[in-house]
Amino acid sequence: MLDIAFIRANPDLVEKGAIAKNCKFDLPRLLEVDQSLRTLQTQWEIAQASRNQLSREIASCAPEAREALKDQVRELKTNLEEMQARLRDLRTEFHTRMLQVPQPAREDVPQGKSDAENVQVRTWGTPPAASTTPLDHIQLGEKLGIIDFERGVKIAGSRSYVLKGDGARLEQAVHRFTFDYLVSKGFTAMSVPVLVNEMAMEGTGYFPQGRDQAYLAERDNMALVGTSEVALCSLHADEILEGPLPRRYMAQSSCFRREAGSYGRDTKGLYRVHQFQKIEMVILAPADEALTDQLHTELLGHAEHVLQSLELPYRVVYVCTGDLGQGQVRKHDLETWMPSRGGYGETHSCSSFYDFQARRLQIRYADESGKKRFVYTLNNTACATPRLLLPLLENFQNPDGTVRIPACLQPYMGGQKIIGG
Repeated sequence: MLDIAFIRANPDLVEKGAIAKNCKFDLPRLLEVDQSLRTLQTQWEIAQASRNQLSREIASCAPEAREALKDQVRELKTNLEEMQARLRDLRTEFHTRMLQVPQPAREDVPQGKSDAENVQVRTWGTPPAASTTPLDHIQLGEKLGIIDFERGVKIAGSRSYVLKGDGARLEQAVHRFTFDYLVSKGFTAMSVPVLVNEMAMEGTGYFPQGRDQAYLAERDNMALVGTSEVALCSLHADEILEGPLPRRYMAQSSCFRREAGSYGRDTKGLYRVHQFQKIEMVILAPADEALTDQLHTELLGHAEHVLQSLELPYRVVYVCTGDLGQGQVRKHDLETWMPSRGGYGETHSCSSFYDFQARRLQIRYADESGKKRFVYTLNNTACATPRLLLPLLENFQNPDGTVRIPACLQPYMGGQKIIGG
């Protein structure tokens, strides 16, 4: 959420930022509601002060004037109740419209309408020659007996799967390696809820726009998260933080996404599924743009370390305006080489939000002067499976049909070096 004072002072910038992000909202109506709300609030305060003054006068006035004053008080009370009802309606509309306002991207973010216009920053590693990767992960998973799509679909519908044996062990190895690495880098490990209330979803920016992507427990007004970022950020909702910043949090959790709007895309395999496991990194930082840039680079570096340790070729792309989320100031994606797709596929997203989420969640701290300010938030994927299993299986398959296990994962698999054979 943006500061309404910023919106009032910079309507052209906000409008331009929304167009660049392909976000539609009615800025003139928001400003109209804002003005009406402020005007009516002033009128209510004046009327309330008048009523209070008349009430005091009644106590000390002559008896013959008392009834006339009481009539004025009753009339003011009726007017105040009517104004209060209109204020409630305006506040509700104002809040709803404020939730629709996107945050303008940084000036250096590439202009573009879709992910096709994201800009490659750098690459790491060399994709294997096509002749060395004859099977895709679906074929490998079935041949090695480590992935069961048929039974996954039987019990949970499309885009479902079952990892078994070395498939499940490989998934756990990826997460355990990543978990240990982040702990060594000073992240506080958390175990957080994956079923959360609407405040948490709205506060982190996943509602209302992303509501169609979430699985809802409507009877209880709850939702399943698509990332532990939701809980990690919402931990400190309505708090004034004490102690040093930044705070570095991480959590491994199950995640859920309906994949609404992706009908017909990636319906087979592990690339686009409804339930997955993910370790997410979240940082709560002081309101300092230069420091935020450093922390953004730090988060990106942690994710790159994971991919490099896994020996997976990848590229870093700077996400263009049209592919940014509502609250993101900027974002870098890591895309890992996936032979069966004939190119790179997204596995990590590193985002900076400034105070967009904190303003919604009311997370503040006292700066050096004692002034209360909203924190800045950042997040990045550390690892997500089963999507990462796709390149692990396809890039490291051997001519005999076995799959090599990267050295960093072997200790987590009891020293095992290959799957199959």
